[in-house]
Amino acid sequence: MTVLPADGLSLAADFPDPSHDQWQSLVEGVLRKSGKDVTGTAAEEALSTELGDGLTARPLYTSDDTSADPGFPGFAPFVRGGRATGNTVAGWDVRQHHALPDPVRLNEALLGDLENGVTSLWLAVGGPGGVPVSGLARSLDGVYLDLAPVVLDAGDALDPAVRALLALHETRGVAKEAVRGSLGADPLGWTARTGTEPDLTAALHWAQVCRHEYPGLRALTVDALPYHEAGGSAAEELGLSLATGVAYLRALTAAGLSAEEACRQLEFRYAATADQFLTIAKLRAARRLWARVAEVCGARAAGAQHQHAVTSSVMMTRRDPWVNMLRTTLACLGAGVGGADSVTVLPFDHALGLPDAFARRIARNTSTILMEESHLARVIDPAGGSWYVERLTDELATAAWSFFQEVERAGGQTAALRSGMVGERIAATWAARSRDLARRKEPVTGVSEFPNLDERSVEREPAPAVPSAGGLPKVRRDEAFETLRARSDRHLAATGSRPKVFLAALGPAAVHTARASFAANLFRAGGFEPVHEPASVDASTAAGAFTAGGAAIACLCSSDALYAEQADAVAGELRSAGAERVFLAGRPGEYSGVDTYVFAGCDVVAVLSSALDRMGVA
Repeated sequence: MTVLPADGLSLAADFPDPSHDQWQSLVEGVLRKSGKDVTGTAAEEALSTELGDGLTARPLYTSDDTSADPGFPGFAPFVRGGRATGNTVAGWDVRQHHALPDPVRLNEALLGDLENGVTSLWLAVGGPGGVPVSGLARSLDGVYLDLAPVVLDAGDALDPAVRALLALHETRGVAKEAVRGSLGADPLGWTARTGTEPDLTAALHWAQVCRHEYPGLRALTVDALPYHEAGGSAAEELGLSLATGVAYLRALTAAGLSAEEACRQLEFRYAATADQFLTIAKLRAARRLWARVAEVCGARAAGAQHQHAVTSSVMMTRRDPWVNMLRTTLACLGAGVGGADSVTVLPFDHALGLPDAFARRIARNTSTILMEESHLARVIDPAGGSWYVERLTDELATAAWSFFQEVERAGGQTAALRSGMVGERIAATWAARSRDLARRKEPVTGVSEFPNLDERSVEREPAPAVPSAGGLPKVRRDEAFETLRARSDRHLAATGSRPKVFLAALGPAAVHTARASFAANLFRAGGFEPVHEPASVDASTAAGAFTAGGAAIACLCSSDALYAEQADAVAGELRSAGAERVFLAGRPGEYSGVDTYVFAGCDVVAVLSSALDRMGVA
């Protein structure tokens, strides 16, 4: 019988501390079993993950992974938050976005959200997707403007929208010092979205008004979403937000504001993605970088960046949209842990049209559950002290600052937008990421991985059509696969069936199941219906099974050993039975009759596009 020490159970103290070399040796052993004979640092690199921007997530971080001093919450460089108390007092501001042109319907949606946990309103005003300026008062009927701050998204309708909003506050007797929210002026962001020349006149005017009359109201927004939505990386998003913020500081101080007054007129808006650690690091790095800008400008006391995080529209999918709930939950978690002051969770059906009441409810409740049930806001800077997060924050800040310097050397944000530098840089980033998406190195659940061809489509009222702008494009991760699935849908509508692929599985189930499952998953991503009947074929039965299955193409599925014995003969029989194309699930080899090889890391989009072309599927 073991007798415990009087002061209680001893745990870690009874075990020797393992060394890094011991851990690495164990990693080498595991990799050796999987066929990778690597040693030393190469073993650790084999488990590392590339994050873009030249950053890499390693499998292990220790106290030796030092980074710059993050300081204390509420103090420069504000890495750990702009307020000493963080979000612990009332949680983060739950800011719901609304883009409805009908004032009556918009009013119903606003009141419903405010009654159920939303704490501020982000309204699209003007343009085809927003409420008309003339309908703003009706939209806000019954809204207590002294309790629910309003943030405008008015684009080129900024001036009339602001006048209407401020007049409404005055009519309802809200004291000017009690007005909160943001006017959302972002002329450079509007240039990025539309390609028009920036005009800062209205933004500077309203900044002066806010400075003198509305101390709690911010005039300008540094919106980094146009760059994220065009396919930019995290470092590019940060670098361009810094360049935009600096451009606004120059204009505001030239207009008579002090550097501190100018900083207090800005709110920064960033995308939050399902990579929660990258989101956490991005928000922390953004505060560090802006604190440095403010310090250089002589506004150290006003260097705490006010942040609004919005869940990424790029990651939202149109197929299997229910998975978007998981994506937005992770993004919201990352935004909350990262210290965002306000968080907007886009409804899971955002990519399908106008969200319904259920989708808006889930969106707002995501923040509520994380704060009220998971108590996420009760800890100040919950990621602080994590060796991985601190190191990632430091590396991301370095990469973003480097890009910011590039933009400044090119003449600043306005010049970089005008010359096409921003668009070219982001396009190159998205092209590289698109290659990873096409090869499923970045899998998209429900789209490129585990697609469900039999899912019921989610129908939503179409959003108002927005004319094509001349600015940066908007991209989505599901674009290439969505194009393939749409072709399959059209074929289904025209013929009554989807394009089919016959899985010619060789040998017993224990031998072919892994590759048959891989092939089925791959072809479903392009809208192909796998036919796997009978479960196994050989040279004598393959032709008959293929004909009975009604497919136009076939894919061999088995082990390398059985391929060597049977692949040539079975492929020949499939061709004689009319197969327009014969695939083989496995690494490329020398098999007669096989046209294309599908394997982990192959260009799935190119392979499936070619197959649909060959079959005449438009």
